[in-house]
Amino acid sequence: MGYISDMGRATEEVSLTPALCRAARGLLDWTQEDLAARSLVSRSTIRDFEGERHGLHRATEAQLLMALTQGGVMFLNVQGCGTGLCSASGASSG
Repeated sequence: MGYISDMGRATEEVSLTPALCRAARGLLDWTQEDLAARSLVSRSTIRDFEGERHGLHRATEAQLLMALTQGGVMFLNVQGCGTGLCSASGASSG
């Protein structure tokens, strides 16, 4: 599983939601196909998850989070707001 960063420290596990997944892809300018290729998760699974048709197995969620963080997304705990995300400095979305 991925972890939320709190001033550079991993503090709590990220629970990937459909909205966070879509936002992270948008930040990286990735299509569902791009995420599928980088995470080794099928595009149809990503499509159905993001469309809120079903949830994810823990292993699948971990694969998506790993691909997104390796792509340069940093998940942050925003006090009073929940989980947010930003681009890690110097990361390439290639």
